This record gives sequence, C-alpha cells and structure tokens, in this order.
Amino acid sequence: MQKYDGLLVHQEFDEHGLIEIVETEGVRSLHFGTSPRQSSMYIAEPNLLHSAYAKAMMSWLMFKDQPDDVLMIGLGGGLLTKYLLYEFPDCQIKTIEFRQAMLKVARRFFKLPLEPRLKVKIGDGAEYIKQQSKVTSDQHDLIMIDAFDDVGMAETMQGSTLFAACKTLLSNKGLLVINLWGNEKELFQQIAWEMGTVFEWKILFLPVRGRGNIIGLAFAEGHPDFSMKALRLRAKQLDEQYQIEFLNFIKDLKRNNSSVLKRVIKS
Repeated sequence: MQKYDGLLVHQEFDEHGLIEIVETEGVRSLHFGTSPRQSSMYIAEPNLLHSAYAKAMMSWLMFKDQPDDVLMIGLGGGLLTKYLLYEFPDCQIKTIEFRQAMLKVARRFFKLPLEPRLKVKIGDGAEYIKQQSKVTSDQHDLIMIDAFDDVGMAETMQGSTLFAACKTLLSNKGLLVINLWGNEKELFQQIAWEMGTVFEWKILFLPVRGRGNIIGLAFAEGHPDFSMKALRLRAKQLDEQYQIEFLNFIKDLKRNNSSVLKRVIKS
C-alpha cells in the first residue's frame, strides 16, 4: 500500500492514535497518521543521522565534550538515542517516552539496541522532570527534549516551571537541547522568553534549514564562555569527524541570535 509517497510497511493503533512506518527510496520513516516524518533512518546505514533536525540537535557538540549522563525526553523511533549510544560508548542514557508502543517500534523497525547503558521509562516526560527536580540529587550533563505528536510540539513541553526543573537537573556545566516548532511564532516567542528568563539569557536558537524546526540550547550557570574563533575551529573538526554541517550551524547561530549571542559567545 502506498502512503506519503512511499510504501506503507507497518500500521498499528495504540490508545494515543495511529503509528505508521513508511519506506521511500532507502529511507524508513515514522509517521503519526500525518505526512510529517517523526523519525527517519537510512535503511542501509542505520547508525547515521538522516533528518536535518536530528543533525541540528547535535549542535551541542560545539559547546561540550562527550557526555557522561544523558536524559532524553521523547524516544520516537529512537534515532537520537541510538546515535548517542553508537558515538559515545561511555555515556549512560535514560529516555522517557510517553507511548508504550514506541519502544517496540523503535526496536523492531529502527534498530534501537538492547543495551545496558540505556534505560527507557514509559511516562510523561514533563512530569518526570518536575518530580525528579524535587526528589533527586542526580544531575545530567545533557538533557535533550524531542517530544512531538501528530499535530506538533507536546503541550507539556513548555513553561517556566518545566525549564526551571531542567536547570535543577543539569550539572554545573550542563546543557539543555530542545526541538521547537518555529512555524507557530507566538508560541515559539513565549517559549523563548521562558527559557531566557530561567537560564538568564544564556540561550541560543538554531533554525533548521528548510524546515520549521528550531533547536533551542540553554546553558547551565557554570558553562564557560566561548570565543567565535575557537568555535569555528571546533566546528571544522566536528564536520570532519561526524559529517554534520557544524560550520553552517555557526553561521546560522550568528545570524539568528543577535540579542543573546554575546551572553554565550565572545568575539
């Protein structure tokens, strides 16, 4: 059966709606009953990142060395989780996923491995962050939030309370990375304001070229300042290592963050 200009290879319903897997020209994609891809993977090279937004989510590498302890909100097809496991063999990852069915889908169709360094918990990611910030001393050096449903960003993934809880769960030099939807300008501006006030405007936003996604980065209080010269040098090295367009990320960050850039990057 053809769907979304590809071959529909799997379809199921859970209590939250439709889950579909579609293959097109060597790429396998996850859909939630609508045409936008939620996750996508090269079938022949499953450990590479395919989608532009997922590559942009890795922009944190310009500001941070390899992570030790990662909290991920939103599993989806598990592509980002799998990529971190593959590229950073020493890191421990906890992933919170709202839909139970997604764990089976990620393992069956997107090759998410059974790996002792990965723990997946089924539950509300926003609620988990808020509760953990009250009861635990555990801190993460990287928090990644990628929580979308069939209509857009999960409504729970916003608000000053949530971002304050994220800040509490970050280590002194930790970093929050969140996938935002820029096409709803008022909502994006509201979330940007919430992030800025909580993180004392040590934030940056990276629009994904050709997409509606905007990747937000927020830096914990102990994060060092960076020079543009050093970042360009690091971006060049990362380009060669990961085949991701880090030099383009530098250009886009400079172009789109005039009001906050100097809070993070010094000339």
